[in-house]
Amino acid sequence: MRTTPVIAIHGGAGTISAAALDASAAAAYHDALRTIVLAGQALLLRGASALDAVCLAVEMLEDCPLFNAGHGAVFTSAETHELDAAVMDGAELRAGAVAGVSRVRHPVHAARAVMDDGAHVLLAGAGAEAFARGRGLEMVEPEYFSTEARREQLRRARAEGRVALDHDGAARAAALSTAPLDETNKFGTVGAVALDRRSHLAAATSTGGMTNKRVGRIGDSPLIGAGTYADDKRAAVSCTGSGEMFIRTAAAYDVCARMRYAGQSLAQAAHAVIMQAVPAIGGSGGLIAIDRAGNVCLPFNTEGMYRGHARGAEAPHTAIHR
Repeated sequence: MRTTPVIAIHGGAGTISAAALDASAAAAYHDALRTIVLAGQALLLRGASALDAVCLAVEMLEDCPLFNAGHGAVFTSAETHELDAAVMDGAELRAGAVAGVSRVRHPVHAARAVMDDGAHVLLAGAGAEAFARGRGLEMVEPEYFSTEARREQLRRARAEGRVALDHDGAARAAALSTAPLDETNKFGTVGAVALDRRSHLAAATSTGGMTNKRVGRIGDSPLIGAGTYADDKRAAVSCTGSGEMFIRTAAAYDVCARMRYAGQSLAQAAHAVIMQAVPAIGGSGGLIAIDRAGNVCLPFNTEGMYRGHARGAEAPHTAIHR
């Protein structure tokens, strides 16, 4: 008997803005989430692998300037872009990741290429870009990732002397009053998890990092076990939040570890990580996860998280707030 495929995606977590009920602003995010879930769902229904589905979903998220990954990524303190991504195949625990790239159009493709090559798990900076170029991946000038909304966000962060764990959406341009989530309190990461017809799990995560971050800073997204993890025996997990805290708690792996060693269900494990372990050291954010039985869990300890999921041929569900 073939497994019913399932896919879930996220586009970051954060707090509700003053204009959270602005239907037209929220509609752009719902439309984007629905379109991406539908694409991944269609691929799975045609018999494609979970790995192919999550890579397609994250590729599309990287192309959407509403989210902080790929085109529309945030700026570093040096007004540059440094993007990170990771993929993991739960069937054989194969994984690949890249960090600090600024010329690879789709960092998730580079992460997939690192995994397929098999010699290493994580490549960074110029070495990662040389590898991607050698694999024939699409390269772009760093300016490709820039948007004026992101540049304005950097100006504000510099003026306030802070590193911003948030991102500006294209739908809001210069005004903070139209985004469904408060852009000054939003975590900019995208990700996808999936279960395919052959009962295989996979996860992928991509991010532009934090506005005004130090050059060279790497968060949890490309770190296997921190922001990304998949194991066919347990679950596939992609995280979004205060990266340093997700690294310190090995958040993505901890979900699977709690299931394996403590016998917890996916819901129990994910809730414990997001509502207890991460907040215990001052962390905020959320995660998306699917287990081997097709259960979906989308917990977050902020007021909202861009998210969507679909099971089998059922209509996709998308949400921003609780």
